Amino acid sequence: MSELTLQTLLAVFEEMFGYTLFWIMVAIAVVITLAYIFVLIRDRELSMRKFLLAQLSMPFGAIAAVVFVRWITNSGLRDIGGPVDVIVLLGVAAAGAVGLAILVYTLQALLQGRQAGSVSARS
Repeated sequence: MSELTLQTLLAVFEEMFGYTLFWIMVAIAVVITLAYIFVLIRDRELSMRKFLLAQLSMPFGAIAAVVFVRWITNSGLRDIGGPVDVIVLLGVAAAGAVGLAILVYTLQALLQGRQAGSVSARS
């Protein structure tokens, strides 16, 4: 692999996760992102209470993402080969943390609806 292109990354992810699972994960991510954008546009502000609860979920998302990737790749933490593997695992953990925080915030906002009389953070 002499250069890193989008096609190369797609091929690697499809090989690692399998074609179907990878594209299902992409579709789920797109749906969650669109729902999050909808909530932000609808509410026109961030709810600090929902944001705090979403942040508290982040460690669970990080751990779940690392466990999922390690399970998919059929390897353990003892198989880490060097600094690049550690950087990749930290990236996976960060993506899992942010992803779960966005999901938790979005689900709270969709299930609770817009709070009437909520105080704007724009004072």
